[in-house]
Amino acid sequence: MTQSNHNSSPNSGDHGKRNAKGRKIEPARKAPDSRRGLTHSPYFNGSLYERMSQDLHLGGMSKRTHQGYLRSVRQLADYCKCRPDEITEDQLRKFFLHLKIDREFASGSLRVAYSGVKFFYTRTCKRDWETLAHMRIKNDNTLPEVITIQEVHQIIDACTTLRMSVYFWTVYSLGLRLNEGLHLQVGDIDGKRMMVHIHRGKGAKDRYIPLPLSTLLALRQYWLTHRHPTLLFPADGRNHRGVSHLQGVSTAKAPMSETAVQGAMKQITEQLKFGKKISPHTLRHSYATHLLEAGISLRQIQQFLGHSSLQTTIIYLHLTHTAAVDALRVINELFHRPNSIPPEEDGGAVPVR
Repeated sequence: MTQSNHNSSPNSGDHGKRNAKGRKIEPARKAPDSRRGLTHSPYFNGSLYERMSQDLHLGGMSKRTHQGYLRSVRQLADYCKCRPDEITEDQLRKFFLHLKIDREFASGSLRVAYSGVKFFYTRTCKRDWETLAHMRIKNDNTLPEVITIQEVHQIIDACTTLRMSVYFWTVYSLGLRLNEGLHLQVGDIDGKRMMVHIHRGKGAKDRYIPLPLSTLLALRQYWLTHRHPTLLFPADGRNHRGVSHLQGVSTAKAPMSETAVQGAMKQITEQLKFGKKISPHTLRHSYATHLLEAGISLRQIQQFLGHSSLQTTIIYLHLTHTAAVDALRVINELFHRPNSIPPEEDGGAVPVR
């Protein structure tokens, strides 16, 4: 009995879970470059996972797209409880119906799931399936939330740390995406020309943005607190572990995290009770809307935001009240008749509905 127990102990790992075809299911582990947690699973791991990851790198996908596509295939494998190269087309159909009907995925989330799965079955593990060829995802005609300039200042004033107040003001006053703000570098700021060079933007597109004086002064003030040679918003860490106290210079290897920014925004907006869902990206939408209301052209705003198509920028026409007011003023001036009687002076003789 003793001998039997002794022999079984070192080989206990060989008797782990196996799938229907007798293949050993590897334990889940975290992807080395992911901050979003578990991207591997017992069903999507090892060489198959690495192969798709390599295909994504070769395809020139951004880090966010890379993680999102891998996560989509992991979700498919977990739902079907088998390796993705063993999944049938019928199982694939049920998975997408589950996301759409049971989990009520928004069109954006459903599109990421579809794109990730389609990439896997057209590049990594080729399948000629009609479901992937004919599936269509309808766009949601929803408008983003926008806040007023006064509400932006309320958010900045409610920040309890200098780095958050400077970060939020920078993102707003430059119209940046969350990660564009986090990855800003000292060399991106041109204080002489009052311009900011945005590198590594969405779609790997660079652009220049006008730099407000208030933003330049705020960035200089905050930089003096960490003096990082490269990053404007270095990771701080608990107890300021990212800073060398002997020299007063940050030694952080990465910018502060997305979760820190998102958590701070959530806490502040709940405290202010705006009554609407606000995220760091809301500041970017508000930037574009406020510029449009101030008379900046759509074409110029498109360039500032880094949009490839003007159609993407046109959505801000729906968000501005000033544009509607100006349109009414122009219409009244354009179609004015000298002898016409204003409605308030006609005594109600002509009913208008």
